[in-house]
Amino acid sequence: MLGQGGQTALALVSLLLLLWREAAPIEVPQDPKILKDLKQPPTIIKQSVKDYIVDPRDNIIIECEAKGNPVPTFSWRRNGKFFNIGKDPRVTMRKRSGTLEIGFRSGGRPEDYEGEYQCFASNDFGVALSNKILLRVSKAPLWPKEVLEPVVVPEGSSLILPCNPPPGLPPPFTFWMNSAMIPIPQDKRVSMGLNGDLYFSNVLAKDAHTDYSCNARFLFTHTIQQKNPFTLRVQTNEPYNETSYNATDPYGGRKVVETTPTFLSPLGTESSKMVLRDEQLLLECIAAGLPTPTIKWFKKGGDLPAQKVKFEKFNKTLKIINVSEEDAGEYVCMAVNQLGSTRHSIFVQVKAAPYWLDKPSNLVLAPDENGRLVCRANGNPKPNIQWLINGQPIDSAPPNQGRQVLGDTIIFRSVQMGSSAVYQCNASNQHGYLLANALVSVLDMPPRMLGPKNQLIRVIENNRTFLDCPFFGSPLPILRWFKNGQGSGLDGGQYRVYVNGTLEIKRARAEDEGTYTCVANSILGKAENQVRVEVKEATRIVRAPEHQSVIRGTTARFDCKVTFDPSLSVTVTWMKDDKPLQMGWRLKKDEESLTIPNVNEGDEGMYTCTAKSDIDEDSSSARLTVLEEASLNPSVSSALPPDRPDPPMDLDLSDPAARSVRLTWIPGNDHRSTVTQFLVQFEEDHWDPGRWQNLSSYPGDLNSVILQLSPFVNYQFRVIAINSVGQSEPSRPSPRYKTSGAAPDSIPRGLRGWGSKKDNMEITWEPLLDLERNGPNLHYSVWWRRKDSGEEWSNVTTVESKYVVESTETYVPYEIKIQSRNDFGSGPESNVVIGYSGEDKPTDAPTELRVSKVDSTKGNVHWKSVDMNSVLGEFKEYRLYYWREASLVPGLVVSKEKKTKGFYTTAEEPSGILSDLVPFSQYKMFMVVANSRFESPPSNTVEFTTKEGVPDAPKFFRINRKSFDTIHLQWDKPLEPNGILIGYQLRYQTVNGSRAGRPQLETFYPNVTEFTIRLPDRSTRYRFYLSALTQVGSGEVFAEESPHFANEENFTDTTGLAYIDQVDIATQGWFIGLMCAIALIILILLIVCFIKRSRGGKYPGCSCVTGLAKYLVRDKKDLPLDPVDQKDQDGSFDYQNGSSVPDRNENENENENSSDEDNKPLQGSQTSLDGNVKESDDSLVDYGEGGDGQFNEDGSFIGQYTVKKDKDETEGNESSEATSPVNAIYSLA
Repeated sequence: MLGQGGQTALALVSLLLLLWREAAPIEVPQDPKILKDLKQPPTIIKQSVKDYIVDPRDNIIIECEAKGNPVPTFSWRRNGKFFNIGKDPRVTMRKRSGTLEIGFRSGGRPEDYEGEYQCFASNDFGVALSNKILLRVSKAPLWPKEVLEPVVVPEGSSLILPCNPPPGLPPPFTFWMNSAMIPIPQDKRVSMGLNGDLYFSNVLAKDAHTDYSCNARFLFTHTIQQKNPFTLRVQTNEPYNETSYNATDPYGGRKVVETTPTFLSPLGTESSKMVLRDEQLLLECIAAGLPTPTIKWFKKGGDLPAQKVKFEKFNKTLKIINVSEEDAGEYVCMAVNQLGSTRHSIFVQVKAAPYWLDKPSNLVLAPDENGRLVCRANGNPKPNIQWLINGQPIDSAPPNQGRQVLGDTIIFRSVQMGSSAVYQCNASNQHGYLLANALVSVLDMPPRMLGPKNQLIRVIENNRTFLDCPFFGSPLPILRWFKNGQGSGLDGGQYRVYVNGTLEIKRARAEDEGTYTCVANSILGKAENQVRVEVKEATRIVRAPEHQSVIRGTTARFDCKVTFDPSLSVTVTWMKDDKPLQMGWRLKKDEESLTIPNVNEGDEGMYTCTAKSDIDEDSSSARLTVLEEASLNPSVSSALPPDRPDPPMDLDLSDPAARSVRLTWIPGNDHRSTVTQFLVQFEEDHWDPGRWQNLSSYPGDLNSVILQLSPFVNYQFRVIAINSVGQSEPSRPSPRYKTSGAAPDSIPRGLRGWGSKKDNMEITWEPLLDLERNGPNLHYSVWWRRKDSGEEWSNVTTVESKYVVESTETYVPYEIKIQSRNDFGSGPESNVVIGYSGEDKPTDAPTELRVSKVDSTKGNVHWKSVDMNSVLGEFKEYRLYYWREASLVPGLVVSKEKKTKGFYTTAEEPSGILSDLVPFSQYKMFMVVANSRFESPPSNTVEFTTKEGVPDAPKFFRINRKSFDTIHLQWDKPLEPNGILIGYQLRYQTVNGSRAGRPQLETFYPNVTEFTIRLPDRSTRYRFYLSALTQVGSGEVFAEESPHFANEENFTDTTGLAYIDQVDIATQGWFIGLMCAIALIILILLIVCFIKRSRGGKYPGCSCVTGLAKYLVRDKKDLPLDPVDQKDQDGSFDYQNGSSVPDRNENENENENSSDEDNKPLQGSQTSLDGNVKESDDSLVDYGEGGDGQFNEDGSFIGQYTVKKDKDETEGNESSEATSPVNAIYSLA
């Protein structure tokens, strides 16, 4: 248990780690220009293995290579003491290297140099250490001289022939042979144990030999040493006859006592075994008994790991590869024969030498930055962690206020120039150790560009484009892109900036042309580079060649019209059957076509046109088929049109191979059109039975082809012939052909790793296609490990297309690879891809959110950034939530829907512009930081108001024509006044075609929403411009034009009724002159007639005159009168279109039962006070035929004072009567 002080220390450490924030370590690019100027401590790049066994016949070479700037110098320690190389003439060190060479040409024993060596690489900035290299000389001792007595055993008993090889270094490989150098046969009964002894479960008489010899092969010396042979004599109850031996009765009929199983190795009922993690576990059980026992294996409390276990030596040895902690436990071997069984328990302990959980990696920091080194290792027992600096224990190093050691972590604060060093982490336990060097380099370097200067990049329109800008600096600069030297940094929308400085243009367009400048800024300065982008039109074949069938001797022509960017040079080339086409005296090529005159059979084939520019190309192909020349005396069949070919026949398979077979067929009748192509299809009966799929196509002149096939598929094939008319019916299927299995050839596609939870990573991939399996029992082996951790790969095998790695840290990069396997073996491994474990909710919120420089529609937003480590995922953006809380316009209701705007920036005190705000409004906003899945807690909420702006356009603007000489305008206030309305402004002017009159201006109070304009002329048209006003100014203009009134054109007033605007013929000059002439003639005739009548004469001609007058009046009654002929009640003249509508309808209703047209009122009759129309009492109607008053036979008017029919009573018209023109004339007379 920890004491109170220990608990306090742990709590303090936990608090420090929780509050710790550090700069991301700088990755130094492997650019020669950078590395040349970069001062760095040494790094060990090559060294000999820890346990180093050398051949005594060779020179000894102990490797040690390191890099650094300045170039490191090397020294060695042997058995913990300084090794003075200069004093030993046999030892030399290679130039610019620490590798030692020890030669023995001048004498000396290699054994004198055995020991523990360690290399030190030093320069002005630190010291790096190699592993401790244990050097031992290989030994191959001779077998001791001994006299072996003959071994005598009774038949059926067990036997062990000991080997006891001499202890070599490394241990020798043992095997048993006879004097003829033939291996001793081994089987279930006779086998060699792990210790080299030869075990007989029971001895047969045929085992009696005099030359059982154990051999030891020493790997380094490549020598084999042989032990003196054993002589084995077998005692039998009856004589042994070799001819009587058979497998079913190995004792030749002799009676041999059978025995129950007992164990020869190991002895007893239980034993123990210790094995190290990742090594190989070998458990052995060899039993005696007659009949020969069978060995079976079990594991108590679980199953044997089937994927890791192998049984060898006839089940007597159990082997587990890559042992892990879960392989520990009790293993039971059971020996069984027909007489009984016996068991032996082996208790397996799994220990572990130290292995890395988090290997310290190099750390490059800028001055005043923070960082940390982490050294985490595990093992069994748990390893001890020791830190060293430049090869010396860190406890003995001079104190450093900016460095703090907390167990397996070293924390650096505000590092300064001159504090570079190499730190060593040593993790050790009783089973081994790990040593890792990690250089801490404090680097102070202004920004610099690493790529070529002023590049010109030409891209094809609508293609995705990447502009590279490799850069470096310490501290790490902030890189931004600008276009044409203007505006803010490019990021978002069409553009995306990657961490490495690359700018992506998602879809290049013509407006994306220009000069792009990347600028890297840090506190030490800035560097910039430019890239010139030119966007070009794609090269395209717009009129491609088409398949042709031509008669031999005629001319063929293939089109190939190309469009391309005029600034690019494009070459057009032709190929025939994928080979360049040589233009000669016969073949002719121009800019848009290829001409082949006098076609012959050699011209038949596939022609390809390729148009190629410096940056892109396009191609198109077409086949030329040459037909036979028509006969001079064509037969009936040749006169027939060509048709589709008959299907091929007699499909045959030959030349079978693992992945191919030859398919042969007999073509059918081509029906007067040469077969140009054969299409081979296949069907397999396992994955998709019954579905025919295209395999390959072949030229029409072939009828025997080798088909390339997939392993482990049961195929059958059919062939389709194709000519210029079309395809034949499929042939009859071929016999089935099954290919042999093989390991997979394909790598699963789409490998990726992503986290569905904060503590897992889902590894997913696309499963292999059915025809890619190549064999049964397809499964996938997946490996993963932390990126840059140096830890061993973890792996799993599954048949699914997904595996979830649990208990991961949040958003950690992993290296992932995959391999497919089946029963025939393993396929190729994929490339390593980088995946990430799951994301968590960001812990830190942006702080000090504020807004400045707010105008009517935008404002500048400022905030303090968060530590990127707190994002706990891929940083996506700072996401601003803002909404309109209220309008400052009284009574205006607004929507409070939240809107968002993202800002991608890694600056410490970033800012951005929030636009598209509504003027004269109160806003609220807060900010979060977002990763791919989550958002952080919100920042402080900020309230702000936008300034007053100009209003929107009025809600509507209508133009209504209520009469012929007025236009009525109506509008409504804007939906968004954007301030306090102070009125409206109406500008208008007359228009006549393209000519406009003098503008006129009207202003209105804010509560006025209509206006009437009197037209000077009924044909006048106006254009109106209406806008609302605030103190800031006039807002958006609502422009409308008054309707155009043609000779007959509908227009609608506010009641929705439509009328016809007719041109009044009475206003036309020619009509007025004609009417005046007729009226003058009638007037003269009437005067003459009435003068004669007043003298008492009878003039029937007067009746004709009055009749003509009546006809003219009646005939004109349907014509509208001029507006000057009508008066309103107030004495002003106006159009009747609008006002007369209800009167006209009312009169029509009153007269709907009357069929006498004479009872209808004349247009132009005066209107009574109640609006009803009434005819004049003294009109000529009253004097003509059918009227009440009539002329007598001498022509005198006798009905002047006669009472008329009371037409007014029928019409209900009580109004006063006007004097008719005729009566007026009569009275004058």
